[in-house]
Amino acid sequence: MLLSIALIILISLMLAKFFQLLKLPSIVGMLIAGVLLGPYVFNLIDGAILDVSGDLRQIALIVILIRAGLALKLEDMKKMGWPALFMAFLPATFEIIGVVLLASMLFNLSLIEAALLGSILAAVSPAVVVPRMIKLMESGYGYKKRIPHLVLSGASLDDIYVIILFSSFLQSFVSGEFTFGMLYQIPLSIVLGIGLGLLIGILLVPFFKKCHMRDTVKVLCLFAFGFLLIVLESSVKAYVHISGLLAVMVLGGVIHHMYPVLAKRLVSKFEKIWVIAEMMLFVLVGAAVDITVIPSIGFKAILLIMGALVFRMLGVWVSLIKTPLKFKEKLFISIAYLPKATVQAAIGAIPLTLGLSSGYLMLTVAVLAILITAPLGAIGIDLTYRHFLDQEMTK
Repeated sequence: MLLSIALIILISLMLAKFFQLLKLPSIVGMLIAGVLLGPYVFNLIDGAILDVSGDLRQIALIVILIRAGLALKLEDMKKMGWPALFMAFLPATFEIIGVVLLASMLFNLSLIEAALLGSILAAVSPAVVVPRMIKLMESGYGYKKRIPHLVLSGASLDDIYVIILFSSFLQSFVSGEFTFGMLYQIPLSIVLGIGLGLLIGILLVPFFKKCHMRDTVKVLCLFAFGFLLIVLESSVKAYVHISGLLAVMVLGGVIHHMYPVLAKRLVSKFEKIWVIAEMMLFVLVGAAVDITVIPSIGFKAILLIMGALVFRMLGVWVSLIKTPLKFKEKLFISIAYLPKATVQAAIGAIPLTLGLSSGYLMLTVAVLAILITAPLGAIGIDLTYRHFLDQEMTK
C-alpha cells in the first residue's frame, strides 16, 4: 500500500505540473495518472485502496462542500439579485433536460437513467472556475457589474442543486420506480437539510467561541459532523429524505455568517487539506475507468457532452435575459460555466459502485466530460476575459 501511495503522489504531481506548464488544469494530469496506475493499464494501485475509494471520494466531497459554505457570501448574492439565483439552477436544469433527450437516443437509456447521467454531468467545476474568478476580481475585470462574483456564487449553489438532484434520482433508480410525485422529495430534502445545517451551526459557533482549541481541532470537529450528517441521511432515508450534503454546506455558511474571522482561518486549513483530497479524488476516479470501453462509446459520448453544453449555454442566456450585461459579457459567463471536474469526479463512480448496469457508461462519460470541458473552459476563460470584460478599479 505504501508503494501505491508513493506512486499516486509522485506520478499525479508530475503530470499535474506538466499540464500546468501547458496552461491547462492540473486535475487533468491527476485523472490521467489514475488511468495509468489503475487496474486497466499498469495495475499499480493496491486493492485495499481501491476497496475504500468510494469512502475517500465521499470525504473529498465533504471537503468541497465545507469549503464552499465557509467561503459563500450571501451579501454578494443579495446585491446581484435574481440573476444569481437563476444561475444557480437554470443552466444545470437545461443541461439535464438536454442529456435526457440525447442520452435516450444515443445510448437507449431509460428516463431515470438519463436523468441520473444528466445530474452527474450538470455541475460546473469550482476547481477550474474559482481560482480564475478570484484572479479577475483582484485584477478588476468585470468588477463593476460583479461578473466574477455572479459566476462564483452561481457555481457554488449550482453544485449543491445538482448533487441534491443526483441523490434524489439515484434513490428513485435504486428503488426501481420513479413518478413525478416523487419530486416532492427534492424540496423536502432541501428544507430539512438547510434546517439541520442551521441548527448544528447555531449550536456549534458559540461552542467554538467559548471553548478555546486549535483550528486544526475545529476542522476535525467539522469533519466529524459532516460524516454524521451523511450517515444520518443514509439511516433515515426510508422514512424521510434529508440532504446531508446540503446540511454540510449550510453548516459552513452559518460559521461564515456568525463567526467570519474563524471562517477565514478555516478556509485556509481546508485549502491545504484539499491538496491531498483533490489528488486522491481524481486519481481514484481515473483508476476506476475501464479504457477498453471508450472506443465503443467515445464518439456518442462526445456528441452527448457537446450537445449538453449547448443546452447549458442556453440556460445561462435565459438566466441573464433581464440584466444590463452586454452580449460579449453574457458570452463570457457562458464560457465560464462550461468546465466540469470536481463534482463529476466525486459522484461519477457512485452508480458503478452500487452495481447499476449503466454504471460503467456513466463513469466513462463523466471522465470524458472532465477531459473535454475542463481544458475547454479554462482556455476559453483565459483567452476571452481581456476582450469580453471591461477592466475597472476594484475600489
